[in-house]
Order: sequence, then structure tokens, then C-alpha cells
Amino acid sequence: MRIGILQTGRPPEALCAHAMDYPDMFRASLGRPDATFTTYHVMDGQLPSGVGEQDGWLVTGSPHGVYEDHPWIPGLEDFVREADRQHVPMVGVCFGHQLIAQALGGRVEKFPGGWVVGPQDYTLDDGTHLTLNAWHQDQVMVAPPQARTIMRSPTCAHAALRYGDHILTVQPHPEFTDTVFRALFHERGHSLPPAIQQAVEEKTEGAPPVFQAQFAQFLWHCLSGGRIGQAIG
Repeated sequence: MRIGILQTGRPPEALCAHAMDYPDMFRASLGRPDATFTTYHVMDGQLPSGVGEQDGWLVTGSPHGVYEDHPWIPGLEDFVREADRQHVPMVGVCFGHQLIAQALGGRVEKFPGGWVVGPQDYTLDDGTHLTLNAWHQDQVMVAPPQARTIMRSPTCAHAALRYGDHILTVQPHPEFTDTVFRALFHERGHSLPPAIQQAVEEKTEGAPPVFQAQFAQFLWHCLSGGRIGQAIG
């Protein structure tokens, strides 16, 4: 399996120095013996030559907003629409979740309730509950017509979306271990509202690794075209 990582942002340098850049995290959580990963620095203007260049695609998180005026966003949206048209497997996480929704007709806005940060409890369509780390203020407020919402929470109505059998996107970060989350909070937590900082600091339990591994299986199932792992929704 050849997986293309479409990198749309960078975490703080302190994390990158400890192998906590977005591609590093996805390789760690999705790594398989038969998988190769190629990173495209989309935020620097590097896009693949076509959707067939890899077997599947993953759009990462980013500190940017999908509705912001960055020169690389329209090209990435065109790429997403073409991948959808050709039914090429694609996964989106956080910003990637939002970008894919926007490209396919959804609407992304800032959540009226403010920031959603730290371990969050989500419910899947089948009633399964799981906890994943989140870090966002923007979210999908209106899902695209062809998308099906398969996971939700009290603070995120469209926490995961499924588009047919070839696209799966998720708002929280299944690639964020508690170690990664705490390191990110140490670097960027000071920019959050004081009430959010306090709520995160008071949480005594993080996102259980078993849930992160479970969701990684869901993502891999999509990227592998349904050949590997467990289906979701």
C-alpha cells in the first residue's frame, strides 16, 4: 500500500524535534509492514501530480482555517473532488475532515461553544462509546449532502463523516497519544481561554490507547480500500 500524506500544517518546532510532526504521528499509528508513506507539503504548494500517484490519501490537521485565504487551499479542494470522483480512498483528520467537507459541499464555521480541547467522549452510530483527543474551534456545521454522520458528541454534531466506502473523516485526533497531546498543550495551551486551560489541567484521565488503536484500524480499513482492518459505520 502506498499512502500519500497531504500535510497542511506543522506543529510547534519542539514537537517536530521529538518525532511528533504530523507525518511522524500517522506513520506511528497507521504503520504496517506493507505500507509506504510519502509526504507532500501542501501548505508549501506541493501537490501530487494526480490522485492515482498513491493508493490512498490522508489529509492532516493544521492550525489554519479551511475558509482562510491561502493560495494552496483551492488546489487541495480540487484534488479532493477528483479523488472523490474516482473513488480513491481518502482519510481526513481535523483540518482534513473540515477541508474535505468544504470541498464536497459542506459548511465549516467556528463552534459557538468555543474551543474543544483534550479527551472527548464520542458515540458511534452503533452506540459504541470511545474517547479521543481533540483540539479545535472550527468544525463541520453542515455536512455535505452525500456524507453520513457516523460519530458525534455533545460539542461536535459531525465528529466523523463517511462518504460511500472510499472517504472517512474525523474531527478529533486519533494520532494524538496522551504524550503528544500533553506536549502540544505545553507549547500552545497558553493561547487558549483560561477556562479551557483549567478544564484540561483538571482532567485526570486521557484518551485510552485502546480507542486510538481502534480508530486507527477504522482509518486503515478505509485507506486500504476495505481490504484490511475493521469497518466503521
